[in-house]
Amino acid sequence: MAKTLVQEFTKGLWAEIPPFRLVLGLCPTLAITNTLENAYGMGVAVTFVLAFSNILISALRKIIPSKVRIVAFIVVIATFVIVVELVMQAYTYALFLKLGIFIPLIVVNCIPMGRAEAFASKNSIVRSALDGLGRGLGYTIALSVLATFRQVIATGAITIYETPITLFGPAFEPFRFLVEAPGAFICLGLMLGLMNILGKK
Repeated sequence: MAKTLVQEFTKGLWAEIPPFRLVLGLCPTLAITNTLENAYGMGVAVTFVLAFSNILISALRKIIPSKVRIVAFIVVIATFVIVVELVMQAYTYALFLKLGIFIPLIVVNCIPMGRAEAFASKNSIVRSALDGLGRGLGYTIALSVLATFRQVIATGAITIYETPITLFGPAFEPFRFLVEAPGAFICLGLMLGLMNILGKK
């Protein structure tokens, strides 16, 4: 039993990591990974929504009529997205402004909706909670790795708590193309290729 629960949590960290293995949630992945701060903030927001929506949907799975389950899932996910919005507006308003429309768009993100339909509506609360936490943490890691790569190569520094930390000397020529929209596609493609190579090994 314990082994099964561990597997439910860890599968989202590598075997089924959303952007690189399942190729889900790519719109915010491409748009907000120009800085590590944005990526981390988005990842934490999605993790919160995933975990708590999975828990509530699992708890209500025997009550929700099958004919209206998608509508019910959207209402549950939207509720937790509103909670995230309000908390971010209260405590991290600058980050909220940077992430913009991508916070409310979590409602229609494929990851929470997919987990609600495919997993939480069919499994226990504990398993659903671990599934949501694992997927959310995997998503956060994926965004953070992609953002770190883009930001370091494009600027030669990494920004933590709005403080830039220079990693290279004055001779470094930044490749600023990577923080632009086309650079996001290139970086994502490289990451997908690397994941496929590592997966085969």
